[in-house]
Amino acid sequence: MNLSWLEDFLALAASGHFSRAAEERHMTQPAFGRRIRALEEWLGAELFDRSSQPARLTAAGEWFRPQAVEVLARVARLPGEARTVAQAGAATLRLAATHALSFSFVPRWLQSLERDAGGGPVRLVSDVLQRCEDLLAQGDVQFVVAHAPAREGAAAVARDFPSIPIGHDMLLPVQARGAPDRALLGFSDESGLGRIVRRALGAELAAAGLQPVFTAHLASVLKSMALDARGLAWLPESLVREELGQDRLQVAGPAHWRIPIEIRLYRDPAPLGPRAEAFWQAAGAAAR
Repeated sequence: MNLSWLEDFLALAASGHFSRAAEERHMTQPAFGRRIRALEEWLGAELFDRSSQPARLTAAGEWFRPQAVEVLARVARLPGEARTVAQAGAATLRLAATHALSFSFVPRWLQSLERDAGGGPVRLVSDVLQRCEDLLAQGDVQFVVAHAPAREGAAAVARDFPSIPIGHDMLLPVQARGAPDRALLGFSDESGLGRIVRRALGAELAAAGLQPVFTAHLASVLKSMALDARGLAWLPESLVREELGQDRLQVAGPAHWRIPIEIRLYRDPAPLGPRAEAFWQAAGAAAR
């Protein structure tokens, strides 16, 4: 059995049209039909009722669809799991962190854990939350450091990874004097901070007439735009504390626009090896 037959099957199950599915799979319709038939012969059961248009799944086809999805997902996870096994005893800690935390929080936090977690090399990847999630799911990193809503914890991350709180912060609506009214400097969809703002205040901000004039996934970019009096931006207090103290930025809006947030450490649920497990335990103990 060829694994690509499963992808062929799912393409046809989605559309019911041999021609459309063949085009999607970049082959001729006769060649595509032969592959579907080969899969059916290997299974010993017909998967499609070809008497109707579009073709419909048979009872065996309905049963087989979730099996095909599961097999492909399992195969996709194998490289990451193999790397995890191979690196379980390795000394290097592999972390990913969102851009804002990579600069403002992670270096001091790592230093504070050195005594209890032990020394050794650390590899840090800085990226948007969505990419950090992908790296963790694929086994390319062992941990992710990211912001999360203070009252919802792990809900900020799309996938269900184990997590612990390791710090606190506040998302503040800030602007410089002279900034235009209702001009919003917003986060892109890939940003974890953007998810938090949209979840907490999205409907209210739209009703208030705030218009996005600039969008970016980096908090540091939005900070620069806010300092240039280009509009209002929600930024972590840890990132703008100095500018607020110098009166270069001011907190704007009603009090409930200030969003309490946590800093959380997310981990791969699989066993990580002695050093990574010791690091997880040290991070949890330090946060208590």
